[in-house]
Amino acid sequence: MVYLDTNSKVLEWSSEEIVIPYRSPVDNKVHRYFPDFYCKTTGGTFILEVKPAKQSEPPKQPKTRKVSRKYLNEVMTWGVNESKWKHATEYCLDRGWQFKVITEHDLGIMGI
Repeated sequence: MVYLDTNSKVLEWSSEEIVIPYRSPVDNKVHRYFPDFYCKTTGGTFILEVKPAKQSEPPKQPKTRKVSRKYLNEVMTWGVNESKWKHATEYCLDRGWQFKVITEHDLGIMGI
């Protein structure tokens, strides 16, 4: 947030103020998604979601035949995130904005 406040290319920003409806693949109900940041810059307008790198890609299926509860939770989380991000991308396209998922790698934070 300090970066957004001090960067001269950032014209305005807010945190968790935009609401995007999405349908969850877990319960097939419509929910509300509050992306982490809205950011208007001299280069365009963005909606940003900050996630650990592990949650920004589909989970890897275990090599064993038995499927663990942990893996099933990761699959459900990925499905919900994928739905949120699909709807966020469409929301942004309708407005000429961009949607981005940012991880610790993008932020230069390693070892988390």
